[in-house]
Amino acid sequence: MTIDQFVALAIEEDIKDGDHSALACIPKDARGKAKLLVKEEGIIAGIAVAKEIFKRFDDSVVFEQLIEDGERVKYGDIAFYIEGYSQKLLGAERLVLNVMQRMSAIATLTNKFVVEIGDLPTKILDTRKTTPLIRFLEKQAVKIGGGENHRMGLYDMVMLKDNHIDFAGGIEQAITKTKSYLKENNLSLKIEIETRNLDEVKEVLRVGGVDRIMLDNFSFEDIKTAVQLINGKYETEASGGIKLSTVRKFAECGVDYVSSGALTHSVHNLDLSLKAV
Repeated sequence: MTIDQFVALAIEEDIKDGDHSALACIPKDARGKAKLLVKEEGIIAGIAVAKEIFKRFDDSVVFEQLIEDGERVKYGDIAFYIEGYSQKLLGAERLVLNVMQRMSAIATLTNKFVVEIGDLPTKILDTRKTTPLIRFLEKQAVKIGGGENHRMGLYDMVMLKDNHIDFAGGIEQAITKTKSYLKENNLSLKIEIETRNLDEVKEVLRVGGVDRIMLDNFSFEDIKTAVQLINGKYETEASGGIKLSTVRKFAECGVDYVSSGALTHSVHNLDLSLKAV
């Protein structure tokens, strides 16, 4: 998904044959100015995206940015001023707010995770538990908040999860078939495999041929044991219901990564408002 595709779909969804509220009472050549008002403390995200959206509605807009993506904001801050044709500003208003409120919420929560383990080497990852068609925005917000993207989709990394393993006939079969497939198709993709217990970790270590081992829904003690067994041979990732209240305990087990779907599926939009000035 590109920003052009996204804006085109958003216009089709929200405006179709016209924003009749604005068309009815605002002259076509009228120009106006508005500000993006912050009404809640957090990490701002989506300003660069907002600028692109406004430009696609009206290429004559004047965008005065006061705050950078990733900055901590508080109630009363003004992120930017926007000036252009009033009808176009009104047409873009809700799309910009929806995008920025969600991106800022994700960046804010991600930053809390990052700060919680800031003194440890473990990195925070997102997942594919995203909103269809706006994953590119949500994952961008994770990076703005200080986290890292796990993978963008099914195409840029091999992730052998429990169902892949079971359908393939077991860990060895799944890994062997995957390596053959990548070789036959001349693909250079990293391989991560999910494990559900220590026996599966030992099986992966016996077979080899992967880049990262996911430890899914392990107890803290089992994660520590798994990390010792793996002993730096492969990257390690803890996953499974990890929340802000537990992320530090997982990171202290010595894993390289902690992934959490909560970064994108359990956020509440940051309160922002576009006000005429």
